[in-house]
Amino acid sequence: MDTGRALARDKFHLQSVEYAAACPACGAAARWVAAHLLWSGRPRWDTEYSCAACGSAAAICGVTPDDALRERLLAANGSTTLRVPASAHRASVMRVLRAVLGLGLAEVREALERALAGRLTGTRPEMEQLARALRRAGVAAETR
Repeated sequence: MDTGRALARDKFHLQSVEYAAACPACGAAARWVAAHLLWSGRPRWDTEYSCAACGSAAAICGVTPDDALRERLLAANGSTTLRVPASAHRASVMRVLRAVLGLGLAEVREALERALAGRLTGTRPEMEQLARALRRAGVAAETR
């Protein structure tokens, strides 16, 4: 295992997935890689592709993923769980969940209960962003 690469992946809370999809230039099957990471404290998606058929290749930074790409990443890497202690100040947790996730009041209550029960899951960058925001608010949150 390349230790330097593993450390870089941990530092940026990076997850990636490789898959085949159509080449934008010629339509042949191309090799695509999508990466999801924390960049300046915010989740970011980057993709790149290379096509053996026509030689086309590109890297696209800051893409907006569709649900299928996110699900593909979760299937390849598994989900990460946000854990919040039962003793956490609920109003603080709810404020952070609303701010980071943009949830409404009913949705944030459900997310709070899932976080307290250790059932709030997502990609590693998504959950680490929440954990960092909660820690800044004084809540001892962790990801697993």
